[in-house]
Amino acid sequence: MTFAIAPILQQAGVSQTDVYRACNLSRTVMSRIATHGEWPLLDASAPARIADYLASRGVAAALVQPIRDFVAPGKKMAPVVVEHAEADPAVLLNNPQEEDSMLLRNELITPEARRNFGLARNPFQDDVRTRADVFASAATRYARAALLDCAINSGFMALIGESGSGKSTLADELEQRIIDEQRPVIIIRPSVLSMEASDKAGKTLKSGQIAEAIIRTLAPGAIPRSSTEARDRQLRDMLISSRAAGFSHLVLIEEAHSLPVATLKHLKRFLEIKQGLGRLLGVALIGQPELHQRLSERSAEVREVVQRCEIVELRPLDNDLQAYIEHKFARVGAVAGDVLDSGVYDALRARLIRTPRGGTARDTLSICHPLVVNNLLARALNAAAGAGFAKVTADIVAGV
Repeated sequence: MTFAIAPILQQAGVSQTDVYRACNLSRTVMSRIATHGEWPLLDASAPARIADYLASRGVAAALVQPIRDFVAPGKKMAPVVVEHAEADPAVLLNNPQEEDSMLLRNELITPEARRNFGLARNPFQDDVRTRADVFASAATRYARAALLDCAINSGFMALIGESGSGKSTLADELEQRIIDEQRPVIIIRPSVLSMEASDKAGKTLKSGQIAEAIIRTLAPGAIPRSSTEARDRQLRDMLISSRAAGFSHLVLIEEAHSLPVATLKHLKRFLEIKQGLGRLLGVALIGQPELHQRLSERSAEVREVVQRCEIVELRPLDNDLQAYIEHKFARVGAVAGDVLDSGVYDALRARLIRTPRGGTARDTLSICHPLVVNNLLARALNAAAGAGFAKVTADIVAGV
């Protein structure tokens, strides 16, 4: 037996946040009570405390009495968590690392939720099929322009962002743009399927493999020469012939945060392959924030590489959050305002701000990246549909 009280709270005009703070409940437990109807077995007085609090707020007895009369089912849940009075529950996280990991897992909108909100298709699944599907913010527009410039003019750049920030999407969009606009650019993408930073964990990507990838891309039937000297000459001759035919060349390496230091140093040599004064090859690295650390100017080993590399960072959505969500809904023929209350956007931002215990405002970190937003909003849509809500509210976002 379950008993979800979200509809009662909505009718009473009382937020889940007010209830869990007043009744010494954790945010997680409050969410499970409100949206899923799952009550904590080890806190049998929770229904009475909630009922008493609602009564003190002047909520009608007809709404309060069903909660007071409810007998929690014999279903085990985590014990109630009582937070210290001096702590701010809005920024306290029971386990931020575990929650962040959960937010990166793929979350699907259920068929029931799609029917409830009139969504013909999931806005967050297989959502980038054309270049028009790629959300354009000031940050992504700059990143896209930098990637194209690197490809055309044989530049050297690193595109860095958290997992789920859209790095791979921008790399794929670059390739599609070159096809759509019929630009004379050849992209070389060395395989990174088993790449690791050291040979102990997997296989490192070495400069010889990058050279082979270039040769096989420029001439699919060619066999790379066995000696290093012969292979390097073969590579340069191929690049010169391709440049004479009017083509530019870009080596694009994903998961570049796993590149070993030796390979990072060797990238400078690829950039130095020239005909006269003109470079024959550009390099774009795509990686997570660890790549920023690898490309630190304080590291003497890679200093020469770093001095030649433009670093472009993909920041969290933050101020672009509402525009991003509206774009996603519009791409599937829906209107975000028909599904989401206006307070949802601030609630999403609040959920995706991390402040360590004892930290200050300077220590806050936003994880408001596209993949994280997609998964959190999908969970909120499922919870709202399960509770019979016509729209997703800020309280539902705060609780899922």
